[in-house]
Amino acid sequence: MTELKQTPLHALHRKLEAKMVPFAGYDMPVQYPLGVKKEHEHTRQRCGLFDVSHMGQIIVSGENVAEALETLIPADLVGLEKGAQRYGIFTSVDGGIIDDLMVVNAGDHFYLVVNAACKDQDLAHLRLNLASTHDIEPLDRGLLALQGPQARDVMQRLCPEACELVFMQHGRFTVAGHEVWVSRSGYTGEDGFEISVAADACEALAELLLAEPEVEAIGLGARDSLRLEAGLCLYGHDMDMQTTPVEAGLIWAIGKPRRHGGERAGGFPGADIILHQIDIKDHSRKRVGLVADGRAPVREGARLVDEAGNEVGVVTSGGFGPSVGKPVAMGYVSREFESSQSTVFAVVRGKQLPMVVTPTPFVKPGYYRG
Repeated sequence: MTELKQTPLHALHRKLEAKMVPFAGYDMPVQYPLGVKKEHEHTRQRCGLFDVSHMGQIIVSGENVAEALETLIPADLVGLEKGAQRYGIFTSVDGGIIDDLMVVNAGDHFYLVVNAACKDQDLAHLRLNLASTHDIEPLDRGLLALQGPQARDVMQRLCPEACELVFMQHGRFTVAGHEVWVSRSGYTGEDGFEISVAADACEALAELLLAEPEVEAIGLGARDSLRLEAGLCLYGHDMDMQTTPVEAGLIWAIGKPRRHGGERAGGFPGADIILHQIDIKDHSRKRVGLVADGRAPVREGARLVDEAGNEVGVVTSGGFGPSVGKPVAMGYVSREFESSQSTVFAVVRGKQLPMVVTPTPFVKPGYYRG
């Protein structure tokens, strides 16, 4: 077996008595003694600290870097202002999703944060397509996510300048002598900050944050239930190379200037397929939110059927939503069942459990927009 990699916070996780599991090639904390449910609730009510240092951090620099990245990503990056962040996707020539990522215009370069399981292939993809004209530098930095309604209170004491950011803005600051790159964003549906810091300073910064009375360490278990309630996709589960952005409900990630009629229409891999689906709406399935009565969770892989037992889709993420008080899920259904309040049935241990198609997110977002 390949030895698992470790983040700069591995020793701290052990010190905090985390239960560790393999994830994306790393030894990662799935929960702490507080437990997944209480970690979830603490983040929704107060503030949680997540180690996301396994994610890939990459700098792309050179002339006309926004235009270059637009050949791989269908977002409007030319129109992205300095200090702003945007959600993006790498698309394939077949219209599938290679990965999703965050893109920051940092002025003289663009800063990308990509998924841990995809970062090697993403780096290879960037180098194959852009290395002849642009510098592509993978970074060895820690990455922390401070999430929850009291995240601002914590940052106000440690880095008040960062509190001037609004949702999807990015800045460079100093905290306790450490240079940090901060974006006001996250993966929980709550207000919060993602903080990139030098690997050798990551543990000291994490301990500084954990010393604040609002903050608890949160593991991957609660991270997953929080992002599910927020209706946020997980790559490799809710989207993949066989899924187009239109099927995944991510049309909003295709910038208007990149669509038909826009000033820079197309020009990205799979554009013909993706733009055709946007215009003609002839795709056969759609990602939807699903809510069940009772308390039995419906997990990834559960088949979805209609009242007559005909298969109409599949669950791609699912579990009990502590903040919702019911089982929630996301999955793909045939277009005839995509409308809100449609009923499908999840097959769980031979039983058909009714689930109602419901708009996502399942909880009201707490993003700070100023």
